Amino acid sequence: MASRSAGEVKLMTLSPPPAEWIGTSDLAQDYVLIHGMVMAPSFWRTYAPDAVRKARSAAYALPGHHPWKLVEPGQLITPEAVAAAYAEAIRRDFGGRPVTLIGHSTGGFVSLLLASRYPELVKSIVLIGAFACGRFEGQERLPAKLLRIPRAGPFLFRQFFKRWISTSEQFRWGSVECVFDKGCPWQNDRAVAAMEDVRLQLLQARPEDIAACIRFMSATTILAELSEIRVPVLNIVGAEDAIVPPAHQLRVSKLLPQVQTVLLRNCGHLPMVEHQTMTAGIISAFVDGMSALQSKTRRPALSPSGKAASQLFRLMAQTLYRTEQTPAGRVQTAQDSISTKA
Repeated sequence: MASRSAGEVKLMTLSPPPAEWIGTSDLAQDYVLIHGMVMAPSFWRTYAPDAVRKARSAAYALPGHHPWKLVEPGQLITPEAVAAAYAEAIRRDFGGRPVTLIGHSTGGFVSLLLASRYPELVKSIVLIGAFACGRFEGQERLPAKLLRIPRAGPFLFRQFFKRWISTSEQFRWGSVECVFDKGCPWQNDRAVAAMEDVRLQLLQARPEDIAACIRFMSATTILAELSEIRVPVLNIVGAEDAIVPPAHQLRVSKLLPQVQTVLLRNCGHLPMVEHQTMTAGIISAFVDGMSALQSKTRRPALSPSGKAASQLFRLMAQTLYRTEQTPAGRVQTAQDSISTKA
């Protein structure tokens, strides 16, 4: 009995993810970028904001995604193990200094998880197309549904996954619903090259490891923990997101104590691709606002957290007029804000 328990503990343990360095300058800001499901850290080499490239920034994979293989193929992944592994990586790569997390989709999900379990390692969070319930509150995706089919589920998922990544054309065709405007920069040479690199990375992953990550996501919700996350959060939402329902993303904002929400019209699940310049500007404004706030709060009398949050939001509004604080029950789109203030 004791040996079986030891085996179970081993299966739930994760080594820390390796870092893919996006920026190596020793500036005041440290960043960690985490991609979405069935993506790769290399995606950030093309689509990381300029502010991130000019600082010390590392991209980490999701569990089971190349180059972060699981200890055992398809092993059970728990929220505790995921958070602990990322925490160990931040201590290793940033000396334990708190970082700004930038998480896309599932990367945003694990960013919130990390902030709830290891708040001392998180300075702030940028969410892009993110969620806090792995089943999207009843609107989960096909791969997760396949994996729950008795007996045949894992086989069906493996065939589905291998076919999807088998060719560049198949992979891009299967990913096209991520964007709202099919004629956006998603079709240019830069995007095609970035996605081909992602596909090549996925070819090096084990399907059973990807399946294990999907199972972890589907079995986990942190909605009840959001009220305990006290760091500033920027939540960027594509109004036409077909992957993560915008209504769920806005509910995440409602549950976070210190959040700035930006809703991008004519935008799907990839704001950093579909509206790259605007998304980068919004993130820069958020980071600049935090830096200005930190300069003010270095005085002996520090502001209470609620007051600090309101100061940050005012500074963001001054820095980038298209970013709006979210009042209860209403979110103004970034584009509407431009037209009303221009």
